[in-house]
Amino acid sequence: MIKAVILDDEIKGSSLLMHKLNVFPDLIYVEHVFNDPQLALAKIQDLKPDVLFLDVEMPVMNGFQFLENLGQFDFEVIFVTAYHAYTLDALRANALDFLLKPVNPEELACALNKLNVRIESKRKLAQVIIPSERIAHSRLALPTVEGIYFVKKEEIIKVEAMSNYSVFNIATGTKIIVSKTLKEFEGLLQEDHFVRVSRSVIVNLTYVVRYKKGDGGTLELIDGSEIEVSASRKNILIDRLFRS
Repeated sequence: MIKAVILDDEIKGSSLLMHKLNVFPDLIYVEHVFNDPQLALAKIQDLKPDVLFLDVEMPVMNGFQFLENLGQFDFEVIFVTAYHAYTLDALRANALDFLLKPVNPEELACALNKLNVRIESKRKLAQVIIPSERIAHSRLALPTVEGIYFVKKEEIIKVEAMSNYSVFNIATGTKIIVSKTLKEFEGLLQEDHFVRVSRSVIVNLTYVVRYKKGDGGTLELIDGSEIEVSASRKNILIDRLFRS
C-alpha cells in the first residue's frame, strides 16, 4: 500500500484531492494532510511517505522552495497546481508527475500507475546496490540548507538540473537538493562511469539497464526512470557505455 502526504495551503484543494485518492483504496492511502508548508517541513520526514502531492503556489514558501529547504528526502513528488506554467519547472525538480487542478481522474490514475511502478523499482533497487571498484569509497560533500551530506559516488544514480540547483538521486531512494548548478558537479564526476547525457542530466552508467535507439536515444535506469539523451551527446554516451 502506498502511503501519501498532501501539502496544499488551500483546505478545499487538499480535501478534493484526498476525495479523489479515496477512489483507489487498494493502492494508496493518505497518511496526513498539511495546509502549512512550515509545519510540513518540520514533520514530513517522520511520516516517511512514499509520495508527496505538492502544491506550488503557497504563502511563505512555494513548492520548489519547500523541497529546497527539505534538502534530503526519499519520497516521490507529484506536483498539483492550477498553473500550467510550472510544468517544466516541476519536471526539472525531479517530480514524478504534474497534475493540473481540477485534477482529472484519468490523469490521476495514470500518475498512480507510474508511481506504483517507480516504488516497486526502488524497493528492488534497495536490495541491490551496484558497487564500482574504480570509484568505490570516493565521496562527495553535498551542502544543503540543513547541513552537509556525504555520499559515495558509486551510489549516485543520476544528477538532474533544477534551475540553479542540482538534484542527486541516490541508490537508497534518497534525493538531495544542492544549491549548485550541474556544471559545478560535472568536473567532480569525470570518472568513466559518469557521463552528462543532456543539458540537464548526469548519469552513472553503472545503473543503466537499457539503451533505446532514437535521435539521441533514451536510457532506462535501474530505478525505473527514463532519461532522454541529447543527439549531440549520443556518440560520447555510446563510447562510454561500451567502455564501462
